[in-house]
Amino acid sequence: MLVAVRSAGALHRLLDVLPVFDGDERVAVRFTLVPGSEFAVEALAALDRSGVRTLAWEEALDRAHDLVLTASPKGAPQALSGPRVLLPHGAGFNKTVDGDGSPRLPSGLDPYYLLADGKPWASLHALAHDEQVARLTAYCPQAAARATVVGDPTLDRLLDSQVRREEHRSALGTGSRRLIVLTSTWGPESLLRRRPGLPAELLGLLPHDAYQLALVLHPNEYSRIGSFDLSRQLAPALRAGLVLAGPYEEWAAVLVAADAVITDHGSTALYAAALGRAVVGAYDGGHELIPDSPMARLLARAPRLSAAADAPDVLRAAEARDVTGLAHKAFARPGRSLSRLRTELYRLMELEPRAAPVAPRPLPPPAAPRRPAAFAVRADVSGHRIAVARFSPTTSGAVHHLAAEHPAADRRESQSAAVVWRRAGTAAGSSARPAPFAVPGSVAWTAAGWTAFALEEHPGRRTAAAVLTPDRVLLRHHAAGPLSVRVEPCRTAGRVLRADPAAVVSAVHAWLAADTAHTAPGKGAHPVTLVCDIGGLRVRVHLAPADEADLDHEL
Repeated sequence: MLVAVRSAGALHRLLDVLPVFDGDERVAVRFTLVPGSEFAVEALAALDRSGVRTLAWEEALDRAHDLVLTASPKGAPQALSGPRVLLPHGAGFNKTVDGDGSPRLPSGLDPYYLLADGKPWASLHALAHDEQVARLTAYCPQAAARATVVGDPTLDRLLDSQVRREEHRSALGTGSRRLIVLTSTWGPESLLRRRPGLPAELLGLLPHDAYQLALVLHPNEYSRIGSFDLSRQLAPALRAGLVLAGPYEEWAAVLVAADAVITDHGSTALYAAALGRAVVGAYDGGHELIPDSPMARLLARAPRLSAAADAPDVLRAAEARDVTGLAHKAFARPGRSLSRLRTELYRLMELEPRAAPVAPRPLPPPAAPRRPAAFAVRADVSGHRIAVARFSPTTSGAVHHLAAEHPAADRRESQSAAVVWRRAGTAAGSSARPAPFAVPGSVAWTAAGWTAFALEEHPGRRTAAAVLTPDRVLLRHHAAGPLSVRVEPCRTAGRVLRADPAAVVSAVHAWLAADTAHTAPGKGAHPVTLVCDIGGLRVRVHLAPADEADLDHEL
């Protein structure tokens, strides 16, 4: 069997189909790169990462195949011998591309690509919904005669992975925050092309402890920009905590973990809607979106984000609009696509399929994102109650103080920070690498020693803290001295939720700055309980004079 690949996105789609052949030693799978695409370099790299066996295009043309699978009609797949199966490489046919085939038609419906010498070259069009068959019938009835509805294997993989939602959120460090996913298709009308600053804008406006932001890009954008330039262009947002999802599997795992999506006219949002996620439109209009397509209907129903500052209100409005029914008009036979495909594909190969049931492969958890190392902090102190909100340091709003993590924050942020913290078990060179076990000749700070040094190093600092555990902090204030901080976890509905202790440090710092009775010379510290509002959590925090165990804790 031959898998003919023209782009990385098409490859990813076809890899979701291949479990239909699991456990069958009679089927040997080979891959070939169909020439002619401007995204061929990334497709070749994706093939290499997948570990598949490949054939050169010329060799693939010379061989006989028992089955050919492809997810793009472009690049002369009709020249390959054997029964040819064409699948969509997205959720429906929602978009047209300038200068590509017939005007106002996507390639998957375009006779220009679907016919060779006036005849359909695909033996089977494996479509996701009856609506797709109807549209294909309207534009290319010859091809529609060979169409059947099998469902969408990628959707079924997403639906099957819903049970792993908590695992994916844990891998991302989402916690009790709302995960908002920006989805951008490719081309001049895409979200990232038209509004490249939107991720950084949202990170400067949405409180870090209430929201987590992720970006899902079309694989063609990865190919166009390249991973190096993409990381460079998004560097401020990535430093502020943006999750950049990988183009294969990881984007789907992030979508499973998400609470809402902000989308252009790319079809990824249809998958989100099918999962029951809230959808916000951010498409600025143009001529790529095909009227009355499933994506056009979804955008017509979803509230629209015109300005980044409107995001909280628009997201709340989206939560009140159920768009799941619109997704049902793009996907039929949920949960059955692989079994239906197996029947059709084995029929074309003239083989009896194995008796074992076929199921989608679980999505692996996403990689842990980079943790922000500096925050602009807003604080509101009212007696023993403190509300803190942390933002990207690039935020334009007024802030109470800057807080930075040692040693991960850059020198400018660290020198400007009124609050600096360090997490126990962190090696001197990285905020993500655990410190090595102590060996003869090694040197380590105690919490008391490091916090004293951190304040002496920069006299402008007011608070230094060593985060010893998720519930325990040694905090040293320039006037109040060393304090032991105990953070109670929040317990609700059978779950234990924890605030970031670094956010608690900022709350305590703001309270000490406002309550001079606890910082006046000669007063001394005494036990006190604070209530801190951090994100959506209300956290009880106990302060007391520093105990010896905290002071001597080895960092």
